[in-house]
Amino acid sequence: MARAPLDIAGVTIAPGGRETVELPAGQLYTHTPVNIPLQVVHGRRAGPCLVVTAAVHGDEINGAEIIRRLLRQQMLSRMAGTLIAVPVVNVLAFTARSRYLPDRRDLNRSFPGSESGSMASRLAYLVRTEVLARASHVIDLHTAAIHRENLPQVRADLDNPEDEALARAFGLPVVIDSPLIEGSLRSAAREAGVPVVTYEGGEALRFDETAIRAGLQGVIRVMRHLGMLPPSRRRRPTPEPQYVSDASSWMRAGQDGLFRASVALGARVAEGQPLGWISDPFGGSQQPVEAAFPGLVIGRANLPLVHEGEALFHVARFDHVGRVHRDMERFSESLEQGEEWSEEPPIV
Repeated sequence: MARAPLDIAGVTIAPGGRETVELPAGQLYTHTPVNIPLQVVHGRRAGPCLVVTAAVHGDEINGAEIIRRLLRQQMLSRMAGTLIAVPVVNVLAFTARSRYLPDRRDLNRSFPGSESGSMASRLAYLVRTEVLARASHVIDLHTAAIHRENLPQVRADLDNPEDEALARAFGLPVVIDSPLIEGSLRSAAREAGVPVVTYEGGEALRFDETAIRAGLQGVIRVMRHLGMLPPSRRRRPTPEPQYVSDASSWMRAGQDGLFRASVALGARVAEGQPLGWISDPFGGSQQPVEAAFPGLVIGRANLPLVHEGEALFHVARFDHVGRVHRDMERFSESLEQGEEWSEEPPIV
């Protein structure tokens, strides 16, 4: 039986076709239309429908670059199933270089949304009904918030077997067992019965080549796991060891002042180890920021100006933190090679 075409936002994509679609999302004050751009690759053969979203928070731009590189992969011409790629979900926030919409609401706390609610609620409703409703699987791409940086990691509710399978397929050494957050895109997908994971890597408003490569490789691995893409042409590598953390905590500033970090993202830390120091501008008052428990630094603040109570280091617990540190370093080195970016010059 021939595969049916896909209809989205008034555009029909035939099997084997590829179309860029503009999803109407409202107007500016000037009545200039605002559209959410997405691209649909509709394979000739039946298969899953994977939705990959980015920039749900408008200043988290690494995901847009991951999707750009994904859509340049020649292997998509042999793809089974359907890929719906949305590089910029939160268009108004993206163009304003902001995490939030103009109404100061967080789109990733506004799902499932409402057709007659706030600006954020209406946008969430549009994305849920026009995009997520077509998905069999979802990958949501994120970075840390502004002035913070995340180690490449995948987050999923590991109590759900299908979500866990996606997280494992992504292939990152660090997996965070993360419960669903009310109002998130991830929670909307779960409500619809769709397996979903979140990828985190890098910093807001900055391209990070390592995080981009790790994310691109992870999406392609998921597509291969789902049978959407053919196996790699390279000799099958040994799978990366994966380590799950079900507990993490932020180490916070004990005073206001100038913050000097002394450990890098991805570092292994011991309980009581100084992670950095906070001092006044004259050097008369200095206080260490110490690790409350042994673990791996999976997120950290990059802005040296801090207030008391501000989150500075995100440390995750692991049963074998030494192994995690070693294998994360090995994984980062492995990103130097790969058919996924053989023709893509690195961002420096």
